[in-house]
Amino acid sequence: MAASKPSAGLAATVVCVASWNADLVSSVSRPLARGETLMASGFSISPGGKGSNAAVAAARQGARVALIARVGDDDFGRMGLALWQAEGIDARHVEQAAGESSGVAQILVYDDGDNSIAVFPGATAGLDARHADAAGELLSACQVVMASCEVPLPVTQRAFAIARAAGAITVLNPAPARPLPDAVIALSDVLTPNESELRLLAGLAANAPLDVAAEVLLARGARAVLVTLGASGCALYQSGQAPLRLQGRSAQVRDTIGAGDTFTGALAAALARGEPLLEAMACANAAAALSVTGHGALGGMPSLAQVRSLMAGDTAR
Repeated sequence: MAASKPSAGLAATVVCVASWNADLVSSVSRPLARGETLMASGFSISPGGKGSNAAVAAARQGARVALIARVGDDDFGRMGLALWQAEGIDARHVEQAAGESSGVAQILVYDDGDNSIAVFPGATAGLDARHADAAGELLSACQVVMASCEVPLPVTQRAFAIARAAGAITVLNPAPARPLPDAVIALSDVLTPNESELRLLAGLAANAPLDVAAEVLLARGARAVLVTLGASGCALYQSGQAPLRLQGRSAQVRDTIGAGDTFTGALAAALARGEPLLEAMACANAAAALSVTGHGALGGMPSLAQVRSLMAGDTAR
């Protein structure tokens, strides 16, 4: 699946309908039991939000990225604006909401690198269809539009409808998992759930076969379902075609925060470059593997040169 229209001058090639959170990260030995207190071995405050993370990932993969977002008029909101400026991301369609607080994610990272996350959306909850309409020219001029379920569904649905009408590719990371209406699924060219999100979206049991769950979403209108499988890689499902799997890559895991967002952002950037879906999938798989080697959502998020170097090693073998 390749982007169908060329970029217009310096127009954005990827637009992200983005959530923004400040990540409050504590390192603990293991998950907490209900009512339990554990001493943390470390704490940090860093940029986060699935949409912002994916936007940064796409920018580091060479895409010209623009955001549709809302942040609070607070220090955390200013942190987001400073980040996007530093990463070369167009934030002209980011609303700074007076009197509102920015989103916050409270993250526990365990000794094995896994994590648990609680998200308060803050100003992001105020995104709606009017924000997509206000950015209609931006959405109509890009190659790829991406979103996650951390933003309200009406803004995603409207943004995807505008983008689809102009021939852009739409990519939805359906996380955090929630039931989605058929209208949103049918507007998604590529869904990028993990295994549990896939089964929830399909309305199936936690042990249902992935192939069966993917077919449910394809029947509901998704053009492709690209399932992230953590260390096991990823699997692509398209109607009338046999599933395609890519193995995971070995990596020294520091933490897995932002790995799925890196996958989505790298996928969007590759599609915006005009790469076919299978090649874009391989780039995303490599980028996600590199991302877990650093701390936090952005610490290990790779550049395009790093991804190409890793993939060049495959060719050399």
